[in-house]
Amino acid sequence: MEHAEGSRYAGGAGRALDATPGARASTAEPATPTLPRRTVGVLAGCVTALPGLLYLVLAGVLLGPLLLWPRTRGRAVATFAAGARRLAAVERRRRSLFFADRFPDHRADHRTPRFPDGEAPDFPDGEAPDERIVRYLAARTGAGLLTGVVVALLCVGAVLAALLVAGLARGTLDWLDLAGQCLLGGVLLFLDVQGLRWLDSADARLARACFGPSERDLLRRRIDELAASRAAVLRAVDTERRRIERDLHDGVQQRLVALAMLLGRARREGTPERSGELVHQAHLESQEVLRELREVAWRAYPTALDALGLREALASVTERSGLPVRTDFHLSRPLPASVETAAYFLVSECVTNAAKHAAATGVVVSVRQEEALLLVRVQDDGVGGADPAGSGLTGLRSRVGALDGRLHLHSPSGGPTIVTAELPCA
Repeated sequence: MEHAEGSRYAGGAGRALDATPGARASTAEPATPTLPRRTVGVLAGCVTALPGLLYLVLAGVLLGPLLLWPRTRGRAVATFAAGARRLAAVERRRRSLFFADRFPDHRADHRTPRFPDGEAPDFPDGEAPDERIVRYLAARTGAGLLTGVVVALLCVGAVLAALLVAGLARGTLDWLDLAGQCLLGGVLLFLDVQGLRWLDSADARLARACFGPSERDLLRRRIDELAASRAAVLRAVDTERRRIERDLHDGVQQRLVALAMLLGRARREGTPERSGELVHQAHLESQEVLRELREVAWRAYPTALDALGLREALASVTERSGLPVRTDFHLSRPLPASVETAAYFLVSECVTNAAKHAAATGVVVSVRQEEALLLVRVQDDGVGGADPAGSGLTGLRSRVGALDGRLHLHSPSGGPTIVTAELPCA
């Protein structure tokens, strides 16, 4: 069973399915930074803005004349960007350390190629990497200084609040003045906090724009994902065809051969009693053939999905399984047919695995809708240690990935096994 993990590029959209069965090593997403850690990161950003301001002023004064002359402009920009790149690297490390942001290395280290005369070539996105770094440093310096001002005002407000409390303790402040001061302080505190939140969000956006994947990177990654998903779907279809052929050959065909042999023996028998007994056996065998044919057809595609919907199709899974299955089903609106099919096969495969391989005594299935996602969760109390490379689970991964969904697994040795799928249904 598979675990889907987002490749946490700041501003990125890439995803990769990662298996974490039992004792196998897993790659976990970075933990969400705590509030004290983020607070230290904000204060550090105020401090790092001061070297940025100093560099922009001094380098601008020294290199300003060279920037105005076309023949030296290219080399002056490259020199100016080299220093800006070092300061931007400090900001990148600050975002990674205190905010757990991850950025692709090629965006952070890429430099603008230049012609022999120092001029930069044209770029498809309209902005050279050096220009992007300089723009980021200028914007980041301004945001950091403004954050420092807001933090200073917050500290001043804290000092005034302490003086207010001291005056109240000495009895030199009446209740009317206290109410006015509290109202004014509350409004200023709210504005300060909102300002800090906005500046923190602006800092994150600036870092994403400079260090995060470009539109071309995102598009290339999306194309790779779609190509991999298409190949996985083709493999899943081929695997499903082989399974159907195997079921027909090893199950239905063998029973049909046995049925033909029984009918042949009944025709050759001379006594009516023996012939009738063989016909009765052939009748029982024909019923088994019909049952296996229904099983094969049901595994290929359950007609109850079209006729009765997902709820009734899952109810048939619970009835046909050899385990007690408890189902929690909540949908707020109808689902696309492809999402219903993926949810059905996910539940069916997990229940089958729990019965055949996990030695489980019970299964809990939860299907619920949250905004634009269908969340399907299957938990069994078996022995755990599910193998993500199994053919059934590989097919599930392909089905979920084809819908741009995510598949999570928790299956430690000793159980329980929990499989959760997130399927977009918008």
